Amino acid sequence: MEKAYYQEYFDYERKHWFFLARAKILMNHIKTITAKQGNLKILNVGAATGYSSQLLGQFGVVTSLEYDKDCCDFTNEKLDLNIIHGSVLELPFDANSFDLVCAFDVIEHVEDDQLAIKEMQRVCKKDGAMVITVPAFNFLWSKHDDINHHFRRYKKNQLLNLFKGSGQLIFHSYFNFWLFFPIAFYRLTISKLKGKEVVDEDTGSDLGVLGDNKLIDKFLYNIFSSESSLIGNKWRLPVGVSILTSWRK
Repeated sequence: MEKAYYQEYFDYERKHWFFLARAKILMNHIKTITAKQGNLKILNVGAATGYSSQLLGQFGVVTSLEYDKDCCDFTNEKLDLNIIHGSVLELPFDANSFDLVCAFDVIEHVEDDQLAIKEMQRVCKKDGAMVITVPAFNFLWSKHDDINHHFRRYKKNQLLNLFKGSGQLIFHSYFNFWLFFPIAFYRLTISKLKGKEVVDEDTGSDLGVLGDNKLIDKFLYNIFSSESSLIGNKWRLPVGVSILTSWRK
């Protein structure tokens, strides 16, 4: 991959309304489930260009892992994170090593998602927590999923079945609820009528559908990020573009 690919994604992670709103929701949720703990030892699986690892640093010492070697090299040149090249299917860590294990939009990229979950559970300490997100609903499948080499999108029960027989679920909910309906409408109707989708062939992103407009970006950020308080109060949203699940060992 060209460095321009990673630079573009690096900027997306830190400036685009979607990533900023998602980060607010996820970090607020992590804060609620780790409130009684001290400085945590954290594993961030699928660190990409490092924004999530930087955010997780507020909770403790973060070890970052990324499968894409070129992405590792790019981010390690850009930031002082020392991201490890490795796979969620064979984590290079001892059992019971981390207080918190995170994987934000990772397991949809691997065929054996059950093994991915078991590996993350293995390296999680007793009484430690795991927080993951995945894309929801196969009927929302788009070129974005194809370009990003996704194996699946999930229904909530399908995801929760991966945790059966081990530990305790802390919380689970769909999220990106308010924008679910316009996104579903667009993917199921307008994009098909046009016969094409607005997807960046380099980054695999469909985040540029609405173009670059600061007022629209602020509006969408406020809508999406408002779910932070709902999830913070343990509201389980009935549908959404994504699913959030947290689990304790």
